[in-house]
Amino acid sequence: MKCPKCASEVRDIARFCRRCHATLRYDCPACHHEQRHGGTCEKCGVDFLKYVMAVVAAKKESADLIQERLERRSEFLKNVLSMPFTAGIPLIRQLLTGTRKGRRI
Repeated sequence: MKCPKCASEVRDIARFCRRCHATLRYDCPACHHEQRHGGTCEKCGVDFLKYVMAVVAAKKESADLIQERLERRSEFLKNVLSMPFTAGIPLIRQLLTGTRKGRRI
């Protein structure tokens, strides 16, 4: 087989060209079908870029939820530790109203 980028001779089982390091085999991120060109899968028709972008967006949403929980916990801990100085008013307000910096928890 010849490399499509540099036209050097490569083995059929090679993943990358030894000379120019071009990718010669692609795996579909959805069905793991192996093929010789990227872009869309020959088997299931999934667009590689759109699939990866959708996975990244889903991971970002879950990471944002985790970050929000951590912020709530740290604010609660800050209010608990500052109770002797603030008479616990911010903590009571947070627990009763469920608001944080003007937003609903």
